[in-house]
Amino acid sequence: EKIHYQAPSAEQVKPEMDKFIEWFNKEIKLDYVLKSAIAHFWFIIIHPFDDGNGRIARAISDLLLARSDDSSQRFYSLSNQILTERKVYYETLQRVQYKAGDITEWLIWYLNCLYRALKNTEKTINKVLYKAEFWDKHKNTELNARQRLMLNKLLDGFTGKLKTSKWAKITKCSQDTALRDIKDLIEKGILRQEKSGGRSTNYELVEN
Repeated sequence: EKIHYQAPSAEQVKPEMDKFIEWFNKEIKLDYVLKSAIAHFWFIIIHPFDDGNGRIARAISDLLLARSDDSSQRFYSLSNQILTERKVYYETLQRVQYKAGDITEWLIWYLNCLYRALKNTEKTINKVLYKAEFWDKHKNTELNARQRLMLNKLLDGFTGKLKTSKWAKITKCSQDTALRDIKDLIEKGILRQEKSGGRSTNYELVEN
């Protein structure tokens, strides 16, 4: 779906960009997070280039968010979150540009998007820490290459249920070998049989 913006005429672009740059560089009593939201919207509406306006707007947002964090290191990415939600992003921009200067809806969406970016990063960091703690706990546990491969897949977020047949397919071994690998991990307290039961047996990691 192509989104059409009502960009200023070619004659208006330079004076509009001059206003934007003056405002951007001016020290004003405005939280950098809010400034990043306003700057993003303003730049998109000016639409000074034929292509790449979205990428530049996201870069402007990231710059102001870095100033807000007062750190050269950032562990979250608003740009990635916007790309993930780009359909709603474009729809919100298109609606708000016709609201005669009222950008409240955009600010609410932007701040919620930033919140989701932070929450997703928190999940990623927790997953990385959990994986590091797991391997530190089992650094002296004797494991074969197949077991290490499958444990890493489970720690990274295995899709679907872990069955003997899946283990055999992924590690390219027989089902008998897969079952021996799994039973060995159960004896070592690393895997357990899922309680859900059913017609087939599924396995899961034992929580650290």
